[in-house]
Amino acid sequence: MKLKIEHGRYIILGSIDGILAVLGVVIGTSHVASDPSIIINAAFGGAVALALTNGVGSYLAESAVEYGKLAELEKPLLRSLACTAIEKQTKQKIWSDSFFHGGASFLGSMVPITPFLLLDEHMLTVSIILSIAVLSILGMYSGKLAKQSLIKHSARMVGLGIIIVIAVTSLGLEH
Repeated sequence: MKLKIEHGRYIILGSIDGILAVLGVVIGTSHVASDPSIIINAAFGGAVALALTNGVGSYLAESAVEYGKLAELEKPLLRSLACTAIEKQTKQKIWSDSFFHGGASFLGSMVPITPFLLLDEHMLTVSIILSIAVLSILGMYSGKLAKQSLIKHSARMVGLGIIIVIAVTSLGLEH
C-alpha cells in the first residue's frame, strides 16, 4: 500500500491518540500498581481497543462520507456508480484510511508501553520522555505536511503531551 499525503492525517490522528491515550493508561495504572506486568496488560488492552475503535470508526465514518460523495456524483449522471472504477477507488480509500488510522493508533500506543517491556527501572519516566520525544517528531511531520514551521508544530504537539501528562498525573491516584 503506497503512502499518500492524505494518509498523513490519519497517521497524525492515530499516533496522537495512541501515544496520549495509552500514556494516560500507563500513568494512571502506575499510580495504583507497581507491577510492570499489570501496567503492560492494562496499556496493551487500551492499545488494542484504541486501534480497533479508531480503525472501525474510520471505516464507518469514511464510508458515510465517501458514499455520500459518490451519491452526489450519481445525481447529475442519472445512473448508479456501483461496480465502477469510481466505486472501486472509493472502497480502496475507505479501507486505506481505516488501516492507517487504526495502524497508527496501535503503533503510537506502543511508544509509552515500550519502556515497561525493556527496562527494569525508571520505566514511567522514560515512558513519558519517550512519548514527548515522539510527539515532537510527529509535530515536525505535521509541520512538513502543512508546509509550515516544523518548530511551531512540534512545540504544539509537545505542549499537548505535557498538558495530558499533568492532567492525568494531577488526578492524584494513589496506591
